[in-house]
Amino acid sequence: MAVGQEFTCARDGTSLAFQVAGAGRPLVLLAGQANNHRWWDGVREDFEHAHRTITMDYRGTGASGTPDEPCSTRGFAEDVIAVLDALGIDSADVYGTSMGGRTAQWLAIDHPDRVRRLVLGCTSPGGPHAVERDAGVRRALAQADRDAAERALLELMYSPEWLASHDGPRTVLGDPDMPVHARRHHLAASNGHNAWDRLDEIGSPTLVLHGADDRMTPASNAELLAQRIPDAEADVLPGLRHAYFHEDRPVASKLVTDFLGG
Repeated sequence: MAVGQEFTCARDGTSLAFQVAGAGRPLVLLAGQANNHRWWDGVREDFEHAHRTITMDYRGTGASGTPDEPCSTRGFAEDVIAVLDALGIDSADVYGTSMGGRTAQWLAIDHPDRVRRLVLGCTSPGGPHAVERDAGVRRALAQADRDAAERALLELMYSPEWLASHDGPRTVLGDPDMPVHARRHHLAASNGHNAWDRLDEIGSPTLVLHGADDRMTPASNAELLAQRIPDAEADVLPGLRHAYFHEDRPVASKLVTDFLGG
């Protein structure tokens, strides 16, 4: 189904691009750090038979504005509210992965009436309670050689078996047209996330998903989130890494659709 692009403005006047496809109950899909809506290419289609899927380009990515100003996961959540308001949607299901999962936490905390059901994928609570990636991962991603850094990122996203049999596309490797200042602000926003003290306020039914072999955001964070969010359930998928939702799309998408329909 074709994806239509529309625009609205955030509270500070920044232009926000968002994309809508499918029909049914609204489902907001939130991408990872430094990525635009194309993070969900090849996955959003799994939900369009039952949902009106809504993605957005975070400020600094895609067709949205790129102000050179600090941002935060809580601020990104307010941008999502601006998109829902523009569409006239009072309440939606929300599925956030990686930094999108951190943004989704704030949506459910600050706007409980706007989140019907919540799915948090490959994400963490942030702050001192989170289990951080190890130093080897940080060094690999910080390599000056861009090709080497991209290879390291691919290996964090997907298993060797998947990479050996898939040439692309590589839609989870970041927005290639993103300005340097926006990349810096996204990194600071993701690193600065800390919702731990407020997670017990989430009242939306919550599913936590994670790849068991995720080194980008270690899988032990899934259990932390599930323990902290009232009545949340967790499912850790064996053999999968950060992009579990691509690599084992049939299983991951079914877990989400079953939960959202429950």
